[in-house]
Amino acid sequence: MSDYERIASIIRFLEREQIEQPSLAALSEYAGLSRHHLHRLFSSWAGVTPKDFLQCLTAERAKELLLKGSSVLDTSYEVGLSGPGRLHDLCVNLEAATPGEIKSAGAGWDIVYGFAESPFGRFLAAESPRGICHLSFGDEGRETEAVAQLRGEWEAAAFSRDDSWANDLSTQIFSVSEAAKAKHPLRALVRGSEFQLLVWRALLRIPHGELVSYGALAEELDKPKAARAVGNAVGKNQLAYLIPCHRVIRETGVVGNYRWGSIRKRAMLVWEAGTRA
Repeated sequence: MSDYERIASIIRFLEREQIEQPSLAALSEYAGLSRHHLHRLFSSWAGVTPKDFLQCLTAERAKELLLKGSSVLDTSYEVGLSGPGRLHDLCVNLEAATPGEIKSAGAGWDIVYGFAESPFGRFLAAESPRGICHLSFGDEGRETEAVAQLRGEWEAAAFSRDDSWANDLSTQIFSVSEAAKAKHPLRALVRGSEFQLLVWRALLRIPHGELVSYGALAEELDKPKAARAVGNAVGKNQLAYLIPCHRVIRETGVVGNYRWGSIRKRAMLVWEAGTRA
């Protein structure tokens, strides 16, 4: 069992037992690990203690981050390119596929794809001549299904598998500081409407370890009555983690749904809290 699988199992346990608020001893017993090994698990995975881990999962903690993050999008504009709020924005150059490219379904393109491990399980990524065009998490044993879905997105393109490329990408996305990534930005290509692109670009301005609500995101886009539409656009994100839609939660502090699993979303938020620069 990988570290992430253990973490995901523990999060499920805590969600089931949240009314009882399990102690660290109960958590250790459930995980089948001594307190020492439980501490090592959380430390190696995200640099947090078991106690920190429990606190990060509470709605109260999420609300605190929402209060801090309520103006984070405004701040990212005010502080300029040197501010931490712009770093993730600088790490990804997001472009939209043209109508012609969508119509041709990638004809004449060579797309490389591969599978790699991450702090949140195995993922599938793909890169077109215009940039990263796919990044998704999936369950083990469903690789064929995931690749078929990828091929369906650009069905006229030629595909070649290269897991070493995907491993290098994993290192760049998950093992390097935001500041370092900003020096070597990734090019990314998405298919979507003008409104969806507007929302996805706003997501890139949410810093590592910060949270905003759907309502606050709608306000930032000058569409205060369009929180539902903004939420729908967030849910249509095609590039897991790279476009950080996991940093948007409900105003109540409830994490909410996630295209690649709510448990994985909670894990991402805890991991970012521990690895925050």
